[in-house]
Order: sequence, then structure tokens, then C-alpha cells
Amino acid sequence: MTHKELAINALTLGPPQAGLVPTLELQFQLVQEMFNREYHQGNVWKGASAADRDRMLRENAELLVQVAERLDYCVLMDTYSPDEEGMIETVRLIREMAGDEYLHIVHGDGTYAIPNGENMVQFSIDLAEKPDEMKRIADERVDRALERGKRLIDGGMDGFALCADYCLNTGPFLSPKMFSEFVTPFLARLIAGYREMGAYVIKHTDGNIMPILDQLVSCNPHAIHSIDCQAQDMDIKVIKERVGDKVCLIGGVQCSLLQTGTEEEIAENCRYVLKHGMPGGGYIYSTTNVAFKGLPLERYLLVLEMREKCGRYPIGD
Repeated sequence: MTHKELAINALTLGPPQAGLVPTLELQFQLVQEMFNREYHQGNVWKGASAADRDRMLRENAELLVQVAERLDYCVLMDTYSPDEEGMIETVRLIREMAGDEYLHIVHGDGTYAIPNGENMVQFSIDLAEKPDEMKRIADERVDRALERGKRLIDGGMDGFALCADYCLNTGPFLSPKMFSEFVTPFLARLIAGYREMGAYVIKHTDGNIMPILDQLVSCNPHAIHSIDCQAQDMDIKVIKERVGDKVCLIGGVQCSLLQTGTEEEIAENCRYVLKHGMPGGGYIYSTTNVAFKGLPLERYLLVLEMREKCGRYPIGD
């Protein structure tokens, strides 16, 4: 099977395939440390000539493929292209280089996330004092996301990571009741719209999702990322038993341990995640966020080493 087929098999809760459990990171930021290269991103696109833009898009595509080949990823997420046209061109370039080997995704959320410190108070007041207006805005956000999504799917994209964060380490920012009013119906409509396009949908949120887990699953994403086990009450064993027959799980390897833990603590965390995430399939191995800048490369390579040691499905599993 191709890496794309392995990803789709996990996302659609197909039976586990003999071999290593699929793996991904929504971002692998340690490209300088591993490949002595960096992605073109941010302000470098401003004022770039057409020739420079084409060159930078191609170099980004080459680096995405290099990362995927070296780290055995099944999904490639482009977070570097400056616009929709760049995303579509990057997918085309990657398929030119690697065929249809990987599942391609980009950001695609339109729902309310935890507000930042500048507008948190006003956001909370508006929910209480102008609920109908906030729901109208939520609907418009979903409409815009679906319009953009259609253009990207028509351009060759395979799916979306919905990266609005809903939860803190102690629980969701909104109470479950408020979440059911201001987020769940809009998330459900967004995911249904993407699915109608044939897209695969990964819902990401950090933190303790347990109070809203059933609501998230009811919205019918293909997968939930990132099973943030450093948050309160987050145990991949419990989550797998509760919803593992309804949704693919992605994540579980604790990012904070990768910085502050011992190698044995990291290895034990990886063993636990693989032991409880893999049974029956419907699991993709990854960290609880991304392989972030500043993380010692050897710590992340240990995560992949543990996959080699403990993350293999036998024939006929």
C-alpha cells in the first residue's frame, strides 16, 4: 500500500495492515537540524518575483517530500505556501516528484477557537449578550471555509486539519453546554461539507477534551488529533475504549516529555501510546502537537525508534 492508502485505511477505521503503524506530524520543524535546509515562509513571499515564487514553491515541495521519505510520514501538511494558488501548486509539484504517494492536507477550520488575550473578554461578553449575532458570524465563517475548501479540493488537495483549539489543560474554554450551542453545530456542518467534497478531515485541539469528546465525535471527523496526554484526564487507553470504534485517533506522545523527560520516560510514554492506540487499527502515531523548533532532534528520533521497536502490526492482526 502507498502511504496515502495507509493513511486512508486508518482514517476510515479499516483493519490494520501488516507492518509499521502509520505516522505523521502536522509540522516537522527540525528541518535545519536534520537536512540543513529551511522552508520558505512568512515575509519572504512579499514582493517575490514570479521566478522566485516558483523556485521557492518547488524547494518547499522538495523539502516536504524529503521529510516524508526520511521519516516515513503518510500525510503531508502544507503550512508554508502563501496562498491558495501556492498550496495547489505545491500539491501538483509533490505529485510530480512522488506520484500519489501521500495524503495532502492544509488548514481548514472555521469554528470559534479559544480567543487570544486581546479579545477574550469581549468574545465572552458577545456570547452572552449577542448570541444570535455570534451564531450568524459562526455560520458565515463556515460558509467561507467551505468555499475555500471547494477550491482547494478541486485543485488537488485531499483534506483538511481543523486546528481551532477548544481546550485548556483543565478542560474546554466554553462549558459543554455553550460548546453545544456555539461550536458543535457549526463544526458538524463544516465537516459534513468537507466530506461531501470527498475530503478527509482531522480535527485538532490541544488540552483536556474529555468533557466535549462525545460532541467532537458526533461531528463525524475522520480523526481527532492530538490526544494531549499532558492535560488533565487525557488517557489514550480510556479514549480508545470509549470512541476508538467511531473515530481514528492521532497523537499521544507527550511533547513536554520530549523536552524535559528522561529517555526512559519518553520510551515508556511511546510504549504506552502504541500499546493502547494501535489495537484494531484506526490509529496514527504522532506527538501531542508538532515536532517543534527547539526540540532536540535526537529526542524526536527516539520517538520514531520506539515505533520501530513497538509499533508493528503482525500479519493477520
